[in-house]
Amino acid sequence: MKKRIVAVMLTAIMAVVPMAAYASETETETETAAAETEGASEAESETEKKVDLTGLTIGVQLGTTGDLSVTDEYGDDAVERYNKGFEAVQALVQGKIDAVVIDELPAEEFVKSVDGLKILQSAYSQEDYAICFKKDNTDLCDKVNEAIKELKDEGTFDQIANSYIGDSAGENYYESPEDVDRSNGTLTMATNAEFPPYEYYESEEITGLDVDFAQAICDKLGMELEVEDMAFDSIIPAVNSGKADMGVAGMTVTPDREKEVLFSDSYYSSKQVIIVKEDFEE
Repeated sequence: MKKRIVAVMLTAIMAVVPMAAYASETETETETAAAETEGASEAESETEKKVDLTGLTIGVQLGTTGDLSVTDEYGDDAVERYNKGFEAVQALVQGKIDAVVIDELPAEEFVKSVDGLKILQSAYSQEDYAICFKKDNTDLCDKVNEAIKELKDEGTFDQIANSYIGDSAGENYYESPEDVDRSNGTLTMATNAEFPPYEYYESEEITGLDVDFAQAICDKLGMELEVEDMAFDSIIPAVNSGKADMGVAGMTVTPDREKEVLFSDSYYSSKQVIIVKEDFEE
């Protein structure tokens, strides 16, 4: 089934300039140092410059990085938690909360579908996504890491990402090779299908960037893919209990999570952003 970039569920809520080629060695060293300092400052400002949300009620999806980081910074009393990201956005539209902190790509999908909202320019935080496994499941993690590397090296991951993100979204979706031998069993993926474009429902089917990526990994490993939808904060317990073999849900690698599960190599970098109403003043 071909996928749409916006899930059906969304309708429920309405360079530093190059140095002169002929500069002297001293000038070049000086300018290089200055450029590096400036670049570092710009990078630092991107990650550290945040809108002050003190005194506001902030909506987050339960158990996500947004939940953990906002609670850590502003305290439990400032946070309203929702089981689904679009429920937090709906509460913002209704005036029940003042802002939503959520991953960038889902934020873009929500804002495109709802009038009167915007994403603040300053990112709340940077993050890397990876696949999680039970701590002692190093063999599977190693095999998945090999598959991730192959898929990136051959351009398949870029194809998958571009079919959901950017100008090529909606085109050239991943299709499994017809001759895949799936004799190595079934790989069960725990996810939270409320997170477009990474995972979401289209009719009765769970689809998205992460689902296609997991399918491509299974194709490399000679396995069938089974996808289990659950609450986001149930994914790690499901992996650790053996209910699922891996968790794939736009999951950010954090020190606390690394104490609970084993992470694959990072496959995508993103950021947490802040959604507010259009009349919000920074």
